[in-house]
Amino acid sequence: MEGGGGGRGPGPGPALALRGALMAVSGGSRLLAGRCGQSGDDSLFVYDCANAEKKTLGNKGQDGKLTDKGSDDILAFAFSPSGDYFALTDDSKRLILFHTKPSWECVSIRFVNRRCTSLIITAAEDKILVADKSGDVYSYSITEPQADGKLELGHLSLLMDVALSPDDRYILTADRDEKIRVSLVKAPYSIVSFCLGHKEFVSRILVIPNYPDLLLSASGDSTLRLWEYKSGEEVYCCHLSSICDPETTKTDQKYPVSRITYCCQGDYVAVLCDCIPTVYVFQLDTIAQQLVHRQKISLKHKIWDIAFEEMGDLWVLEEDSEAPLQLYRPSDGQWKPVTDDKGLQKMSKYLQDNWTAFKGFVGAESYYSSLYKASFDNMAAYLQRKEERLQQQKKKRQDLQCGSNGQTKKMKTEESSL
Repeated sequence: MEGGGGGRGPGPGPALALRGALMAVSGGSRLLAGRCGQSGDDSLFVYDCANAEKKTLGNKGQDGKLTDKGSDDILAFAFSPSGDYFALTDDSKRLILFHTKPSWECVSIRFVNRRCTSLIITAAEDKILVADKSGDVYSYSITEPQADGKLELGHLSLLMDVALSPDDRYILTADRDEKIRVSLVKAPYSIVSFCLGHKEFVSRILVIPNYPDLLLSASGDSTLRLWEYKSGEEVYCCHLSSICDPETTKTDQKYPVSRITYCCQGDYVAVLCDCIPTVYVFQLDTIAQQLVHRQKISLKHKIWDIAFEEMGDLWVLEEDSEAPLQLYRPSDGQWKPVTDDKGLQKMSKYLQDNWTAFKGFVGAESYYSSLYKASFDNMAAYLQRKEERLQQQKKKRQDLQCGSNGQTKKMKTEESSL
């Protein structure tokens, strides 16, 4: 079960989301949705953004330039809290809204101003909040599914994630410049606080559903941090490097967190680090206000995404055409692999039959590596240039001195000849 964090994203890689018995998986431009439960409708809903309504050629963006054509790859998506609605955005700047019950149906297709990185649907299920690469958050009505978006707030940097408090009172936004901003939903221009402490981009934020005053954040600085976000106070910091195997830990190894998923049953948090085939499971100790590491689940293949079911089952989407989905079930505080689950077998078969949608992402490079701040060692170059200048100045002085000595010697010779 997802908490008060944004939808799947950023980046166009394969992603996974659960809500009740519903499962949605994206690969490239294709959305695959079905019921992961062992009973119920066995049909698969497939939607390909490549076949969706296109924006009229020649339309201009806010800067007056012609809009560029996107790849149609799905960038972010999210279920509504009840699971009745589902929204996605793609690389062609479409925002597509679906109704999921009694069956999946496309409700509307709207166009956003910039490519999006994250989205979330309000608890009231009346709005979609969409964060984009230019640092803005727009709201789009669900009750008026054709209405244009409304600008709610803006950052000066690319937005990585957006989250809401369970009561829809606070909107939280995380950006590439290490900041988490807390604002009022009804007055987004009114900033409640900043949560400052991360040293790199803030990749994921999650308001803990069971403890709505606590925020969990993750960053490219390889830390997980707990906040009392209304005051902006950091209450706990976990360095992910400290829980990795010593033999695999390098001094320069980075652990950017690409996904956080939360299970209300037992207050468990599962964390996925980019390009590392391991899921880290923590338990939230609310009395001590800290995360306790419980388990490492290592797989053979790169992991694309993870998601908890409401009762604690952990689903893993991985880069393996033979077994794209893995299911882990809790038993005595440890998650153990399950292979005989009918829902797992059914959804795995759906993904295998549509593997062409995922092929292009096998072996893909990290999305997060380009987000790190560039650092330059200017000191060595500066010292070298300084030494060169000193040598040049020394040579000039020597040349001048030699010239001066030569002139003096000449004058003395001329005097003696007289």
